[in-house]
Amino acid sequence: MPGLPPTVRQSRYRRGPIILAAILLLASGQKVCGAPMAQAQAGTLFAQAETQPADPATIQAIHGIISDQMAAFRRDDATAAFNDASPFIQSRFQRPDIFLEMVKSGYAPVYRPQQVEFRDLVPAADGLDQRVFVLGPDGRAYLAHYLMQRQPDGGWKINGCILEVLDDRST
Repeated sequence: MPGLPPTVRQSRYRRGPIILAAILLLASGQKVCGAPMAQAQAGTLFAQAETQPADPATIQAIHGIISDQMAAFRRDDATAAFNDASPFIQSRFQRPDIFLEMVKSGYAPVYRPQQVEFRDLVPAADGLDQRVFVLGPDGRAYLAHYLMQRQPDGGWKINGCILEVLDDRST
């Protein structure tokens, strides 16, 4: 399934798992999956559920998965990076090489970050939103919202990532 994933629709956010087929770019006036994304839609992604903060083991596991995927990107190890993605993401891209090419061609801030800093882990519509500050290879600052999904075995997988462009490069 080459190319970008299908357009995400607001109704999908409210009914089931968050449907983000890979790493998506979100910024004011920019497009997500080839279609404009209204601010109201973006807001539904980060609707907070009333839950308790994550325990240290969950935080460590989530940081580990994201760090593993970023390390795999640095090595251009498509298989390892693909293995950290949720089953939904894997089904959308079907092959590790297709997934890696999409990330490589369109999402340099997480593919080749200059700096990475884990920030808040907050409840999201269908899982957890691990916020990660990344400084892209071009020097621009981003807040990467890694949408994490708990798996039946209790582990965590990356179910999408939205890059939010930050105004200040030194944030």
